[in-house]
Amino acid sequence: MLETNDYVLIGSKILGALSLLIFGMKIMSEALQKMAGPQLRHVLGAMTTNRWTGLLTGMFITVAVQSSSATTVMTVSFVNAGLLTLAQAISVIMGANIGTTLTAWIMSAGFSMNITDFVWPAFLVGMMLMIYWRKYRYMGDFLFGVAFMFFSLGMLSVAGKEMDLGHNETLINFFSSFNTNSYSSIILFLLIGTILTCIVQSSAALMAITMVLCSSGVLPIYLGVALVMGENIGTTMTANLAAITGNTQARRAALAHLVFNVIGVIWVLAVFYPFVNLACSIVGLDPTSSSYDVTKLSFSLAAFHTMFNITNTLLLIWFVPQIEKLVCWIIKSRHSEEEEEFHLKYIQAGLMKTPELSVMEAQREILLFAERMQRMFGMVCELIGEKDEEKSVKLYSRIEKYENISDNIEQEIAKYLENVSNAHLSDETKAQIRAMMREIGELESVGDACYNMARVIKRKQNNKEHFTEMQKQHINGMTGLLDMALNQMVTVMKEGKGALNINRVINLENEINNYRDLLKNNNITDLNEHRYSYTLGSMYTDIINECERLGDYVVNVVEARIGK
Repeated sequence: MLETNDYVLIGSKILGALSLLIFGMKIMSEALQKMAGPQLRHVLGAMTTNRWTGLLTGMFITVAVQSSSATTVMTVSFVNAGLLTLAQAISVIMGANIGTTLTAWIMSAGFSMNITDFVWPAFLVGMMLMIYWRKYRYMGDFLFGVAFMFFSLGMLSVAGKEMDLGHNETLINFFSSFNTNSYSSIILFLLIGTILTCIVQSSAALMAITMVLCSSGVLPIYLGVALVMGENIGTTMTANLAAITGNTQARRAALAHLVFNVIGVIWVLAVFYPFVNLACSIVGLDPTSSSYDVTKLSFSLAAFHTMFNITNTLLLIWFVPQIEKLVCWIIKSRHSEEEEEFHLKYIQAGLMKTPELSVMEAQREILLFAERMQRMFGMVCELIGEKDEEKSVKLYSRIEKYENISDNIEQEIAKYLENVSNAHLSDETKAQIRAMMREIGELESVGDACYNMARVIKRKQNNKEHFTEMQKQHINGMTGLLDMALNQMVTVMKEGKGALNINRVINLENEINNYRDLLKNNNITDLNEHRYSYTLGSMYTDIINECERLGDYVVNVVEARIGK
């Protein structure tokens, strides 16, 4: 009979092993993501032309990185940036649920065989890669993660045996007090699994605890399955937390993950006992029998987890549009939230069309990009004159989000054009693609200039500084010229080589340069006469300089469009 001190010692081993398990999986996942690099994100953004390719993409990426949370959070961030539609994201999340089932099988193997034999070779090879072959250091990180995970599973298995839970009358009587044939007990354990997973933020850790309890013969299989179902719901909290600061579409994508798992749990509850019995029969276990091999219980949980996610996905994949409508109904759109318009409207991933059609789509997408940057500049102008602190914070946050989105859109259009350029193209089409590459680079620089201006304004507001009336007039004069230049730029991109529009942009740029020189000279005079502080004058000059740079970028976009 174990003493209290023994239980404390073994309990600390279990907590330590669980911590090591979470840490190992985190290292392994991050290492795989680093090895895959931008290709992983590109695959996620490109291979989602329909619900089936989205499902397979989510499944394979999750198998690769061994973390459905990583895939889901990545998907939500893509939706937030407008690079995936809500429907595409839902199918990817469904695939991620299938991909994560591999983790349960790895764990069940850890409880049924001595996998700690693989730990020391993994440590050795990983250390050698990290020290002597720095080129493969991420592979070394991955092996360290694998070693930590296997070692923790071995520790959990040993700790479970040391606790001898199968002969712990108190624990046996506690779980025996719950009627496994009662839905109230099943729902109670489902809720416990959900709450604990939300708290711990790791379904893998809760799955490991469930397997320890079941494989020791203390926790009945039906209650263990109920915990697993709860873990499926609780794990959606990670994506929902990540989406809190995102736009409406991102929050809808995260909610879709929750809705998908909740619907699955509801229908499984309706056929709970036959479904669990069928899953257990896959590994040769009869849960209705009075005596069965407890070593198979961990595999039974893995089998149920796999069967639940695959069946749920195959049933609900046909109802992606309905799930999309449901989450859109739950989370209403806010008309002021312009970020929802940010998605690649004309470029569609997948099989390439003819190069000429692809170039035409890219041109239309770049025009949309230009219009977005024009709206971003309008927000900066609004921020300059905004006196309400709360509105200023919200406006700055939107500008910051637009800047991140502009980076992502530039990358996605560039990748698309790179794929187009791999086809057999005429010299004229190749020249068009080179010009479009230059356009998107300059447009992204427009976004950078706008963001830099917003940062200066935010710094001014934080310092409680205020521009003089004359400074305000000069800034408004400069932004007025830029507004006209941006309007002309968009007109050129819409209508083509209109000489009047092109000359007008160039003339406006000359006016901006001359005005910049005049204002800088005036600023030096004003500072010498102590009309305002040096700090305020420095911020004023920063804004004027960014305006001049922005004018240069506008001219570069126009020149690229006309082939100059």
